[in-house]
Amino acid sequence: MSEGPRQYGLTGLPRGLTLRALVPNAITVAALCSGLTGIRFGIDGNWTMAIIAVILAGLLDGIDGRIARLLRAQSRFGAELDSLADSLSFGVAPALILFLWSLQELPRFGWLAALGLAICCVLRLARFNAQIDMQEQPHKSAGFLTGVPAPVGAGLALLPLYLWLASGRDEFREPLGVAIWVAAIAFLMISNIATLSWASLRLRRSVRLEMLALAGLVFAALLTEPWWTLAGLCAAYLAIMPYGLISYARIRRQRAARIAAEPAD
Repeated sequence: MSEGPRQYGLTGLPRGLTLRALVPNAITVAALCSGLTGIRFGIDGNWTMAIIAVILAGLLDGIDGRIARLLRAQSRFGAELDSLADSLSFGVAPALILFLWSLQELPRFGWLAALGLAICCVLRLARFNAQIDMQEQPHKSAGFLTGVPAPVGAGLALLPLYLWLASGRDEFREPLGVAIWVAAIAFLMISNIATLSWASLRLRRSVRLEMLALAGLVFAALLTEPWWTLAGLCAAYLAIMPYGLISYARIRRQRAARIAAEPAD
């Protein structure tokens, strides 16, 4: 399909880039800036804005790829930029925010916990990039992800901060407990367990109105009680993780049964 006249130089190549190609990458850069700005808010002790900055980075990260596909502007450069931005927004930023908030009060091990979260996020993204061109990906082919996604991992890691802001209780800021929690989330990010993705979720048409109502209530709850709502969303995600494992195990058994039933050549 023609997109209008193009200007060409002496080499026969089009001059410059179309705006369509720049939009998804601009959104990715905006997500990167939002995540890094969260660190700045953490340095200032503004924990509310630090969390909002990381969440905004997650929202932008969730739409840049979809917009790229919608505009047919996918590129290898965009994929690499997205991974680099994610490593900073969902690895480095949450790690430093949690360190400044609590973990710095735990000599040595507090920094190791924060470092572990950042490293595991980078390793997860590196594994994802390495598997992009692989034909055989059992989890992906079944509609699942491998390990906890980076944006979700960042949100889960910040759970103690949500609870502290919601309740004001210093027990949630206890550095040893925060360090153990951060280490557990870092492990889930690089683990090989199957986790649910949007592609694996199938809702019956009979409950679509109920789900729309639930989405509206969750949005209203985020506006009125954001910290308790975020904590509840984290709890809900952790609660459905066993369902993902069970679902993937069932799919594996079905695949094995089909292969066993196929006649040998």
